[in-house]
Amino acid sequence: MSATRQQRFGAWASLVVLSLSLAGCAVLETPSPRELAGAVPPAVPKTLGVETPVSAEHKRLVSLFGGEYRWRPAQSYLNTILERLAAASETPGKTYRVTILNTPVVNAFALPSGNLYVTRGLLALANDTSEVAAVMAHEIAHVTAHHAADRAEQEKRTALISKAASVIQNQQKGAEVRSLSARSLASFSRQQELDADQIGVRVIGKAGYDPFAAARFLASLGRSTALRSSLIGQKPGGDTPDILATHPSTPERVERAVLAAREIGAPGLGNAGRSEYLAAIDGINFGDDPSEGVIRGRRFLHPKLGFAFVAPAGFVLDNSAKAVLGVADGGNEALRLDSVRLPSSTTLETYLGSGWIDGLQQATVTSGNANGLPLATATAKGGDWSFRLAAIRLGTDVYRMIFATRSLNETNDAQFRAAIDSFRRISSEEARDVHPLRIIIAEARAGDSAESFAARIIVSDRPLDYFLNLNGLEHGGPLKSGEHYKLIAE
Repeated sequence: MSATRQQRFGAWASLVVLSLSLAGCAVLETPSPRELAGAVPPAVPKTLGVETPVSAEHKRLVSLFGGEYRWRPAQSYLNTILERLAAASETPGKTYRVTILNTPVVNAFALPSGNLYVTRGLLALANDTSEVAAVMAHEIAHVTAHHAADRAEQEKRTALISKAASVIQNQQKGAEVRSLSARSLASFSRQQELDADQIGVRVIGKAGYDPFAAARFLASLGRSTALRSSLIGQKPGGDTPDILATHPSTPERVERAVLAAREIGAPGLGNAGRSEYLAAIDGINFGDDPSEGVIRGRRFLHPKLGFAFVAPAGFVLDNSAKAVLGVADGGNEALRLDSVRLPSSTTLETYLGSGWIDGLQQATVTSGNANGLPLATATAKGGDWSFRLAAIRLGTDVYRMIFATRSLNETNDAQFRAAIDSFRRISSEEARDVHPLRIIIAEARAGDSAESFAARIIVSDRPLDYFLNLNGLEHGGPLKSGEHYKLIAE
C-alpha cells in the first residue's frame, strides 16, 4: 500500500477480487501503450548502451513498477547473459540493457529500444541461468519481431472497428462486431506470445543454454499461480483456455516450448548454470518492500505510515500500490483497506454517509474507537453483496476498511469487527523492527528433506508447497546432498 492516497473507492466486491487477481498476474510480455496508459510511446529512441542518459519514458515506466531494485551481483550477471543472447538473436548488433524492478510480482517485459525489465519476484522464482535466459530471450524476441508496433497497429484497427460498431443502427449486430473485434485482438496477442516463446527457445539454444529451460520456467509459473489460487479456495483459471485471454494457457505454452526444444536436441543439452545463478540472487529481497508495507500471514504492518491490523482467519492478503486487498472462502468474502485525506472538521460519521459507497444503511452508522483511534462503522447492501464498513482516523489520514460478503451474519460480522478493532498505531521501535524477507541459498546435507528445509521458510501457510514451488521441485522428490536450494528468511 503506497503512501500516495487514493481519492475514490469502488464499492463492489467483484472489483476487490478482480484487483487482487490482477495484482498477481504474470504476463511476460511487451506492455502496450494502452496498458501503460501512455507512459511509453510506441517508438522509443534506440538505447546505445549503459552510459546513455536515462529517458523520461524509462523513468516513468520504472515508477509504475515499484522503482529500480539495485542488487549488483544479479544486475551484473543478467547483463552478462544478455550479451550472449544478443549475439545469438536475430539482430546481433543491437544493444540491450536489463533493469530489475522492485516488485514481488512475477513479470518481465521489453521496450523497442532494447531496454528489458525483470522483477525481483521473477528472479526469486527462476532456478537457474538458463531459465532467466529463456525469459529474457522471450522479451528480446518481442523486440526483434517488432511486436509492440504490430500490436499498436492492431489496436488501432480494433478501435476503429469498435467505433464503427457504435454507430450501427442494429444494437445486436453492433455488439457482435465489437465481440468479434475483441476476439481478433486477443488471438493476435496470444499468437505473439507463442511466437516469442518459439524464437526465445531457439535463441537460448544457440547461445549455449538449456533449451528446455523455457518449459521449466513456464511450469513453475503455472504452479505458482495454482498455489495462490488454492490458498483462497479457487481453481486456477490460468489452466483453462479463454478465447478472450491475451495469453495462451500455461499447459499449451509448456507443450509448445518442449516441442521447440526437442527440435534442437534431447534433454541435457546446453548449460543450465544453476549454481552461478543462485549465487547471484543470494540475499535479494523477497515479497513486499517494507516502505510500502509488509504482509506477515494475516497481519499487515506499514512502518512508514505507522499502523498495523490483522485480517480475519482464512484471508489471503495482497499489497497493491493503491490498497491492501484480501480474499477468503473462494472469493465469497473480500476486504480492502485504503486511505484518504479528510479535513479534521469533517466527522467520520458524516464521511461514511457522504456517498463514499452506494447502499449505505444510515441507521447502522455508529461511533467508537479502535485502540484509542476515532472510529465510525456502518453496513451497506449492494446487489448480492453485503458490506461492513469502517473509517478510522490516524493523524491527518482516514483509513477506509471494507469487508464484502455474500451473506452478512453474526459470525462473520463479528470476525470483521475484530479485524477492524485490531487496527492500531505502531511504535517507532516496532516500525524499525520490520525488515524485508530475503532469499537465502542453503546447501543440503545427507538426511535433509524437503520437509526439513520447508520448516526453515518464513511463511505461515503451506511452507512445504512454497519451498517446492520456489525450487521447482515435485512432491515426494528427494533433495540432493551437496545441492543448493532457496529459502525465505528475515
